[in-house]
This record gives sequence, structure tokens and C-alpha cells, in this order.
Amino acid sequence: MTEFANRVEQVSISGIREVFEAASEDAINLGLGQPDFPTPAHARRGAIEAIESGHTDAYTSNKGTRSLREAISAKYDRDYSLEIDPEDVIATSGGSEALHLVLQAHVDPGEEVIFPDPGFVSYDALTNIADGTPKPVPLREDLTLDPATVEEAITDDTAVFVVNSPANPTGAVQSEEDMREFARIADEHDVLCLSDEVYEHIVFEGTHHSPMEFAETDNVVVVSACSKTYSMTGWRLGWVAASNRRIERMLRVHQYGQACASAPAQYAAQAALTGPQEPVEEMVETFERRRDLVVDGLEDAGLEVPTPEGAFYAMPKVPEGWCDEVLDRGVVVVPGDAFGEHGEGYARLSYATGTEDLKEALEIIDEATQAVQ
Repeated sequence: MTEFANRVEQVSISGIREVFEAASEDAINLGLGQPDFPTPAHARRGAIEAIESGHTDAYTSNKGTRSLREAISAKYDRDYSLEIDPEDVIATSGGSEALHLVLQAHVDPGEEVIFPDPGFVSYDALTNIADGTPKPVPLREDLTLDPATVEEAITDDTAVFVVNSPANPTGAVQSEEDMREFARIADEHDVLCLSDEVYEHIVFEGTHHSPMEFAETDNVVVVSACSKTYSMTGWRLGWVAASNRRIERMLRVHQYGQACASAPAQYAAQAALTGPQEPVEEMVETFERRRDLVVDGLEDAGLEVPTPEGAFYAMPKVPEGWCDEVLDRGVVVVPGDAFGEHGEGYARLSYATGTEDLKEALEIIDEATQAVQ
């Protein structure tokens, strides 16, 4: 009798979904990992015009349309002065597929993947799906990933280490010094650095840097997407950028598993990347104001919370029973251990929701905090 593959048996349904299912229909949802803004009008028009002109009726190149890959290449030149050949980019079905491609192409059975804990839930699951061995490492007190911790964790069996900045679930942003160190580690240890930069433009303090800026070898692969920057989570359009030899290996996985990213989404992404960037700036300014509101509210409730410098999450330390108490009172938050063992004692709050809902939620959180302390 055919049994289930062990790599699938090692993967469980996300703890985030369990929280959503436990919440009432009228609960204030601070668990969503998507912007509450519309996709920019010029991105929508890009898709509509491509559909009406018949440009989306057929497969595109496996790597994606040349015009989209040129737009992605120009973005890296504009943002980071990085020269990336359009041939060294694959357009993917969201950042999730891009992460999947990187691990499938670089991890052999049993090889280790180092990633932050607490960290994005997909890192553990996708490592198991690649038959790799998850190796989560704890964060600093400020919830950033310490390069020294990563370097100490590397063994002869390590294939990949993951850097995520700005980070989900913490909102932490790695410093330029950290990114230089991650690049050095990738170079010196000949280990692949997978840099997840999906939130790269949602930064409130400082500047986002990519380890690819500092690497002297091709041991850095970058994943990003339109999902968060342009509020396009439903469009499912991301990409991976790497050296050509790495791209060609990832393409072997992509062409059989996906063939190509959705054609309408590719044209929408091209329009988003090449069109006006004011909607992004306005969204980030709004998130920063909400960040300040949330941090102040959590601190007023007596909770300790590192100030997030990017993304749209806050991760306060919370007392035992806090998440259940908050959920029972009608506010959805995600327990920190949904993001890894070291997330226990924390909770993730998303402020990708309206200001009035946030204010009401913070009042409820204050009451709930007093009830469990």
C-alpha cells in the first residue's frame, strides 16, 4: 500500500491558520500578513491592457517576459547599484515559489538549512519538503539575526543559511554591518546565503541593504516579490535573482513545477516596477504612523516590545495565557511559537489594518493584559 512521503509528514498546517479558525467572524484581525491597500492603479492597468491586447493568452518564457526581467534588473541598479543580467532572473509565482526553487536546487537529503527562530513559517516547511534538515537559530534580544550565531551553526553538512530583512514576524531590519558579515560568511564558508527581501521597501529607520551588494562570490541568492511593496499578494508574482549557473539549476525545477508565472501578473508587475512609486511611499508612511501607535499602545499596556524598523509587524513579549485572553476578547494575534520554538513567550501583531481598528484592538489588549498579569 502506498504511504505518504516522509517529507510531507514532517510538515504541519501553519499555526497561523489555527488562530484564524478559532476567531469569531467579527474579530479584529491583527494576524494578516498582507497590506490593506489596493494594488496601485497603474499596475492594474498594466494587466488589463496586456489582457485586452492578447499578450497574456500564451505561455511566456519559463524565466518570465524579457520586459519584466529587464524591469527587475533596472530596479536593482536603481536601488542598490547592482548589475543583474535579465537572464539571471526568474519570475515566480510569488516569493513563496522563489524560496521553494532555491532550496530544491541547492539542498540534498539531510543537508542543513539554517534560518532565524522566530522566523517565517515557510523556511522550516520548505526545508523538509526539500528533504533537508531544518536548523533554526535564536535571535538577539532586539530580534535581529546575529551573524556570529549563524557562523557558529555552520557545519560540513550546511547547504544554506537564510537571512530575512526586514523580517517576518519580527519587523527587525539587519544593519549594513550585519549584511556585510553575512556576505563574508557565504564567501568564506562556501555556503549559500538565501536573502529573503520581500519587505525590502517597507523600512522606517535606516536603509535596507542586501548581502548581494557585498559578496565576492556568487554565494548569495536574492528572493523578492511585488506582494508587500505594491500590495499585490493575490497576484502571486515574485522573483529570484542569482548567478546564471544557479538560475539555470532553479529553472529546471520551475519549468516542470510551474512552467511560468501568470502572464497577466507579469505585466502588472512590470507596470508596478516601472511606474510611479508614490503609492509605495504613501503606504510606508502610513505603516510607520501605525507602528508608532501600536508600539506606544503595547508599552502603555505594560508590555515589552522591540521597536520594529520595517515590515508591518510588532512582536511583544507577553505573559502566559495572553494570546488566548486577547483572542477570547475578539482580537486575532498569532502566538510567537507559531514561528519557531524561540518564539514562545512572544506574540506577533500585524498593523496592516485600519487605524480605528488598531485603536480599538489596543484598548482590548490593555484590558486583556491587566487580566492575565
